[in-house]
Amino acid sequence: MTQELKVILGISALSIAILVGGIFFLSKDGATSTGVVTDPKILSQNNNHIIATDSAKVTVVEFADFQCPACRAALPNIKQVLEKYKGQVNFVYRHYPLPQHKNAILAAMTAESAGAVGGPEKFWDMYALLFERQTKWSESSDARSIFVEYAKELQLDSDAFSKSLDDSALMDRIQKDKTDGNTLGVNSTPTFFINGETVTGNSFEALAQKIEEKLKNK
Repeated sequence: MTQELKVILGISALSIAILVGGIFFLSKDGATSTGVVTDPKILSQNNNHIIATDSAKVTVVEFADFQCPACRAALPNIKQVLEKYKGQVNFVYRHYPLPQHKNAILAAMTAESAGAVGGPEKFWDMYALLFERQTKWSESSDARSIFVEYAKELQLDSDAFSKSLDDSALMDRIQKDKTDGNTLGVNSTPTFFINGETVTGNSFEALAQKIEEKLKNK
């Protein structure tokens, strides 16, 4: 074996070692499909929208987009979780409007405005209404008018609601959710965290399995 060939083989071996080491490092410390969130204060704050009980041992946090079809499909699963684990699970909703959905931010503002004008219960009423009627407004060129009608249906003050849709403080709240989601590695909707751990899948079975796991460990 010539000296030149030895050098080439040595360099190749070193390159492979570095590549393997890099892959091991990324698989150990990089983003994975499930993992514990290092800072729970980012995941959920006191001003987030939450359905909670003092007896709950598990918290489910969802980052979602009102115009996202997969988020709409997940709604019945969330309802089923809250029914089955009543008193055991808290649920937190956080906004993550996707840029490809033209009415997503306005829909998020609509839910926020309902809560601002009518209180927490009206936020959840609008939350359900937006998902249930998603196909009626998602591609509308005048979604704002549709949302004002939803506000009337929920017996909210129309003038106060319309004014609230332009409230910069509510927009800041939505953007804060999006920023926190980015920090946590959220890049699609819906993304669920259960007691700080991301969940692969959004079916009732996937959520229930992780909830059962967390309840057993309490």
